[in-house]
Amino acid sequence: MSREYRAKVFKSGNSVALRLPKALGLNDGDEMVLREEHGKYAFEPAPVERKTIDLTGIWGSCPGLKPLTREERMMEPRELDWEGKLL
Repeated sequence: MSREYRAKVFKSGNSVALRLPKALGLNDGDEMVLREEHGKYAFEPAPVERKTIDLTGIWGSCPGLKPLTREERMMEPRELDWEGKLL
């Protein structure tokens, strides 16, 4: 079931803006995609781009560096002293 809201267009600088009701749950700074088809407008949240680290520039720059084996990654258990208390 869809809900209907009324919104008002107003001048903002050299553009026009659309004031949307708080009930839509949008936050300041949210990025939206707006589509116009045959004089009707629809908007939806813009897809969030995954942030990744590009390591292609450093591949091979450390020739002596090699991945650890499973055995090398294992740590022996030890007692830790947290704030003077042994755990």
